[in-house]
Amino acid sequence: MKALYMALSNNPDLGKLIHHSDRGSQYCCSDYVGILKDNFIKISMTQNGDPRENAIVERVNGILKDELLKKSYSNYGQALKEISVAISIYNHQRPHGSIDYLVPIEAHFRSGKLKRRWKNYYSKKAEKVLVEVF
Repeated sequence: MKALYMALSNNPDLGKLIHHSDRGSQYCCSDYVGILKDNFIKISMTQNGDPRENAIVERVNGILKDELLKKSYSNYGQALKEISVAISIYNHQRPHGSIDYLVPIEAHFRSGKLKRRWKNYYSKKAEKVLVEVF
């Protein structure tokens, strides 16, 4: 809750925020949820607490933090601008192995199937599966 209060005190966009988390008890407790609601923050959580549901968003966040963003910024405006640039690079310039080494914008406009290039350790099938692009 200390970290949440710190984040809220440094953010001028209260009321426009979405707080995403797994269903960990620290994020579901009434005190924590109350702070979010009191600040008009929308709450987003995984559906059933399965940690695999968060894997995709955690991968995206990891890439943004590790490859495209600095550790800190001098002010909120600078951070907002740099995050927008990083997301644009992620979507328009950075090839992704999971979508046949295309950039997401290219994959989005493709039709047909792309070869799936990641392992699903939870699948009973060992063969690579094709994913449909819509």
